[in-house]
Amino acid sequence: MYPTTQGPVDLNTGDRKLQVDFSQPSPIRLFVSGDEYRLFQLKLPLPTQFSFTDPKFDEVEVFSGIPANLHLFGTIGPGKFNLIGTDDQARDQFSRLVFGGRISLSIGLVGIIISFPLGLLVGGISGYFGGWTDTILMRLVEVLMTIPSIYLLVALAAVLPPGLSSAQRFLLIILITSFIRWAGLARVIRGEVLSIKEREFVQASRAMGGRSLYIIVRHVLPQTATYVIIAATLAIPDFIVAESVLSLIGLGIQQPDPSWGNMLSIATNASILVLQPWLIWAPALLIILTVLAFNLLGDGLRDALDPRSLQR
Repeated sequence: MYPTTQGPVDLNTGDRKLQVDFSQPSPIRLFVSGDEYRLFQLKLPLPTQFSFTDPKFDEVEVFSGIPANLHLFGTIGPGKFNLIGTDDQARDQFSRLVFGGRISLSIGLVGIIISFPLGLLVGGISGYFGGWTDTILMRLVEVLMTIPSIYLLVALAAVLPPGLSSAQRFLLIILITSFIRWAGLARVIRGEVLSIKEREFVQASRAMGGRSLYIIVRHVLPQTATYVIIAATLAIPDFIVAESVLSLIGLGIQQPDPSWGNMLSIATNASILVLQPWLIWAPALLIILTVLAFNLLGDGLRDALDPRSLQR
């Protein structure tokens, strides 16, 4: 390969020609020397009372790592190899996809960790006690279920203070998304608990003097584990899509921090879409494939854990 640079934009046509330097060939090789890095470097956050104003002092280095400069593949010469190209600011797309995946994938995992225990507890209490407790909790659930989730996310994300860092905005997006996603789970768990609480082992535990909360947590809710596991795998894509939509419209993770959503937002810019239309495919395909993978995982778990399918 040869080093290339982008020439000036033609004001009449909007085209930008690539200028190739054929005088400096840079062959691609495996296991080449490049920028130095450290393997197995370990840093731990400092306790709050020892933190400083500068963010770089908020962690302490435990192990400096093993210095190395060997890379799996690269170029020999002045040219740089970008696996799937660069964006409009000459940032490597593949590296940004990998780092952006940490946010787009973790938001789903953290989201279900927050929303599912809340849905399980509210649904379990509502179904077990019944009466006025059931009525009040279910009316609250129905109110939350009537709120259009995407419009609420857009409205709340739009009023966030502009000075928030991407990490703080990321945490708020998770909290907002989790707050409106537990209601549907609570309603389904309530229906299952209504039938489970009449079974013999629950009646025996109640007769032996077991407390209501203990019976719910120890005996009733574990019986819903099959549905919860399946629902969790199917809920992760919803969180990923919600983050992608918010970042796509500029209300999610902000630049320069990457996420699949804001990379898609940059790629849909009119000037980028004309000059570099391939930039839109990588984040879009990753979002589609990730959502599809979790949906297939949920279907597989349902077939594997459903007792009726095991009897066939």
